[in-house]
Amino acid sequence: MKNKIILITGATSGIGKETARILAGMGAELVLVARDEEKLKNTISEIGKTTGNTKLEYIRCDLSSMDDIRQMTGNFLQKHKRLDVLINNAGLIVPEFRKTVDGYEYTFALNHLGYFLTTGLLIEILLKSAPARIVSVSSVAHTWSDIQFDDLMFEKKYNPMKAYGQSKLANILFTRELARRLNGKGVTANCLHPGAVNTRFGSEFKGVFKAGIELFKPFMVSPQKAAETPVYLATSSDVEGISGAYFVKKRQAKTSRVAQDMEKARKLWEISEMLTGFTYPV
Repeated sequence: MKNKIILITGATSGIGKETARILAGMGAELVLVARDEEKLKNTISEIGKTTGNTKLEYIRCDLSSMDDIRQMTGNFLQKHKRLDVLINNAGLIVPEFRKTVDGYEYTFALNHLGYFLTTGLLIEILLKSAPARIVSVSSVAHTWSDIQFDDLMFEKKYNPMKAYGQSKLANILFTRELARRLNGKGVTANCLHPGAVNTRFGSEFKGVFKAGIELFKPFMVSPQKAAETPVYLATSSDVEGISGAYFVKKRQAKTSRVAQDMEKARKLWEISEMLTGFTYPV
């Protein structure tokens, strides 16, 4: 991966950090994106020391904020003339309903609209850099929910598990529609389930839910193991030309039936363009 430029969101912990560490060890030039500048500095220092890679930089960005995403991508485009791989990884689950600075439900805004707008603002440089790849971290949690078109923001009744499941389903539908639009243009788009990962996922929860997570942790895979699939999709010649697919443990896997509904994918796309105020050029 020498001379390849890769941008990774949510890169200061868990899967994102381990993905960055592995790719840095392969010689890639990395741009790490997260909201905590101190953590970004520490992550770059740590990865640099362990891999010897000095081509590491960061851009601070709150990926739940549309303005922050526009500023972050603008900063990237000012400095770089190419982008070989975009890894959309930032995501979380929140226990109680809350809105972003843009007035959107936090889980949907960060986990889906963040992917949608970041990718859209970088799509032209990805096309210019072809062959290029877009890798989005989804989850088996996509089976937990349908797309609630009548209440996308869960304002009527908030359910954290369904809100998270909907956002992960949105990642797959977004990937499928994106792949359709990019067909024949030299840029592929794939998504993945990293496994049940022992990270800070669900750390904001309390009570029974938190206790359940703690009980399940001994059976979870490590972030290092979970990072294998996004690294595989970003680097392997095995997936060259494959687009619109969903992977588990480095193999193509089946999704829920809803995640294969291209009519819902197109409808979600149109709504996402409206919510972000951004129209894709493809």
